[in-house]
Amino acid sequence: MTKGPQNKNAPGFIAHQVGLSVETLKHALQVIRHRGPGKVTFWFIALVIGVAAGFAALLFRKGIDFLQETLYGTEDVNTLHSFISGLEWYWVVLIPTLGGLTVGLILHHFTNDARVRTVSDVILGAAMHEGRVEIKAGIASAFASLITLSTGGSSGREGPVVHIAGVVSTWVSDRINADGITGRDLLGCAVAAAVAASFNAPIAGALFALEVVLRHFAVHAFAPIVIASVAGAIINRIEFGGVTEFVLPTYGDLQFYVELPAFLLLGLTCGAVAVALMRSVFWAEDIGDFLEKFTGWPRWLRPAVAGAMLGIIALWFPHIIGVGYETMSLALTGALTLHEVVVFAILKVTAVAITMGGRMGGGMFSPSLMIGALTGLGFGLIATGVFPDVSGSSTLYALAGMGAVSAAVLGAPISTTLIVFELTGDWQTAMAVMVAVSMSTALASRLVDRSFFLTQIERRGIHLAAGPQAYLLAMFTVARIMRRPDDTNSADQETCWELINAGVYIDGSATLEAAMPMFETSGASLIPVVALSPDAPPELLGALFQVDALKAYNRALAATAAEEHS
Repeated sequence: MTKGPQNKNAPGFIAHQVGLSVETLKHALQVIRHRGPGKVTFWFIALVIGVAAGFAALLFRKGIDFLQETLYGTEDVNTLHSFISGLEWYWVVLIPTLGGLTVGLILHHFTNDARVRTVSDVILGAAMHEGRVEIKAGIASAFASLITLSTGGSSGREGPVVHIAGVVSTWVSDRINADGITGRDLLGCAVAAAVAASFNAPIAGALFALEVVLRHFAVHAFAPIVIASVAGAIINRIEFGGVTEFVLPTYGDLQFYVELPAFLLLGLTCGAVAVALMRSVFWAEDIGDFLEKFTGWPRWLRPAVAGAMLGIIALWFPHIIGVGYETMSLALTGALTLHEVVVFAILKVTAVAITMGGRMGGGMFSPSLMIGALTGLGFGLIATGVFPDVSGSSTLYALAGMGAVSAAVLGAPISTTLIVFELTGDWQTAMAVMVAVSMSTALASRLVDRSFFLTQIERRGIHLAAGPQAYLLAMFTVARIMRRPDDTNSADQETCWELINAGVYIDGSATLEAAMPMFETSGASLIPVVALSPDAPPELLGALFQVDALKAYNRALAATAAEEHS
């Protein structure tokens, strides 16, 4: 009895669905007509930035190869450490020393703090500076890192390339007067293209920009970032072909269920190694700061001292010179003994700490890959030696270790896992790498402030790792939010001076990060804002009301949440 009415209503139902489809199509055409050109224009800009950042990464890599070939006289930079073994000792020491001196002079004259700009500055620019980085200091840092990596500095090329990409996007953002959201999106596009061009890894490049730099996965940013990332990867493949960075000769069968506890333990081991690497760098920076202050040496001499130390170590262990891809390839192919693995890993951590603590420049990603491969191989040699009947190849552990240490250092488990896959083309060990990466990042993130870069930022007193609820307060100065004395809604001067005499006041250059706790401790609804001078009494500039501070903070939180969920 119900069959008849259903058939009777079927034509009406079909007609209704057709009508809805027509209306949807009309609306889509209107959107394309009125909003499409803006989106298309933005995507075109993203493509242009991707191409520019990709070429910048390619030129940076080519520049390193050219300078290394020129300075060391080698024909193949991929076997640099083997070639250095045959050089006269004074060249081994002199080249990194002069390179460090050149770096020091560049940074002394073209930056305000003689510090190389790195990935942490790009992350900070995305969070607090509307997607902008310093252009002049960034260009100087690029040349400094180029010289560092060419003359023997034990660091990586990816960090400088990311900042170069940030300089490219900043220049474009300034030209088109981009707002904060657009500036951050363009910064993500440039970073994605640079990483993709460096590693021939378009998937990982896009996710790296979202996961590490923008620190969110907003849908509106995904399409342009992917476009730029693919453009960067194409530039790499035009020059180098569609080959992976490392080629593994064998693909061992992974007895996953049997070996799962081993890879869990490997992940914890790699997490501890990553923390040791990061803390070694920070410890070296602190030692360098102390010695620079204690001895009174000029700041431009610091990288030269670090270069001399690296040259002396390289007399006996040339493996520490440069990026270290030759040693990394040996580890991934299992061509090292356990003794060599342990010695090389310790020396590489030492060399990286000297390079970074000496402010020579370069990045942390390639060193973490090398140290991870050595750690994984060492673990694998022990594991396969103890349980030969139930374990796979030791090179599988090297691959998993490479991803686990680098993921913990970068604080980027997703993109790092994909980078490892795209570097090697080996997808058979996917679950092993993921398990090791998850354990290493879980451990390391609790012993540092999430990652190496966020810990660097935390050491500057900016609490970016804690999230926007912590760092947004530092973006607003009290002078920007206060009410001036001539404002009809401001506090009367008598009330302000009573609070000042009671010790309740704040400097106009301070931020809401310092002001908000004062409201809690004083119980006052307003705080006088003054200009402090060592030779004069405080000058009243206005009054900061708690309600105004809360409104500014809430607006910033709402804007951040809206961007991250758009």
